[in-house]
Amino acid sequence: MKMFLSICLGLISLGMSAQDTNLSWQIISSQQPAQKRHESSMVECDGKFYALGGRGNRPIEEFDPKTSNWTVLADAPMEFHHFQAISFQHEIYVIGALTGSYPHEKPIPHFLIFNPKTKTWRQGASIPAERVRGSVGVFTRGTKIYLVAGIIDGHYDGHVTWFDEYDTKNNTWKVLPDAPRARDHFQAVMVGKDKAYVAGGRTSHAKIGKVLDLCIKEVDVFDFKTNQWSTLVEGLPTLRAGTSSLGIGPYLVVMNGESVKQVPGHAEVEVLDTRKGTWFSLPNLKQGRHGTGVVYWKGKIYVVAGSANRGGGPELNEMECLSWK
Repeated sequence: MKMFLSICLGLISLGMSAQDTNLSWQIISSQQPAQKRHESSMVECDGKFYALGGRGNRPIEEFDPKTSNWTVLADAPMEFHHFQAISFQHEIYVIGALTGSYPHEKPIPHFLIFNPKTKTWRQGASIPAERVRGSVGVFTRGTKIYLVAGIIDGHYDGHVTWFDEYDTKNNTWKVLPDAPRARDHFQAVMVGKDKAYVAGGRTSHAKIGKVLDLCIKEVDVFDFKTNQWSTLVEGLPTLRAGTSSLGIGPYLVVMNGESVKQVPGHAEVEVLDTRKGTWFSLPNLKQGRHGTGVVYWKGKIYVVAGSANRGGGPELNEMECLSWK
């Protein structure tokens, strides 16, 4: 009994409860499974999830969590991959994506916007020519959209620390303070109302033969109140790129990924309690993967697609779900 209480207290000190030790990922079955894809994204919009993009010209698919069914809605207007989709004002935005083949993939210089109601795509705002890059972290705050870091020349070279703000009301761009370091193959998220977190990723550098090697441990934080960046004392526990991130309450969740450490995609799900600055782990995915998006909806984390091994395959279409409140 004393040993059990000791274990429980230890878990609570890490931000978990004893009940969390019984959590496990569940496979979501569907009559019409999702398509296989990687270097893609998934995002929630008005209660439904949308899988889109990836290498090759992949259609956009809709997942209804009430029925667990996938539906193909529309073809893509072009090939786009290596991006972080966002949901904004009842539409889905693709910003800072790449197109074309490895290693010199080209950044797409404008927004791609999908309307789920009309099932149509349109071209959105143009990114300033001198700030165009791909594999960018993208997030929203109010009526503004933010782009951070990325790479100019596919997987080859041109890593940047840039941080930009797009005002959707005025159709204007503003250059913000550079992030502390460059990175690509990551996601950026808001945790709370005033802080953006940038975790995971790497500097993909095929020019010197180090595409997967240069993963980034540091977690950088932008405080909108002070207009300044800082770097956390405790970095990401498991170094990897091709990660997916979520902001859930006071927690930053970082999952998925690829690295030189192992051939299989990473299955680790690591959580930062931003109030304490400490990390703890949720159960590993049943299937490790990288290069996809995740959704948090009504107390559950969902993930689908991605690549099972580092690099380009095999591609996945299986969806997993974890209940975590």
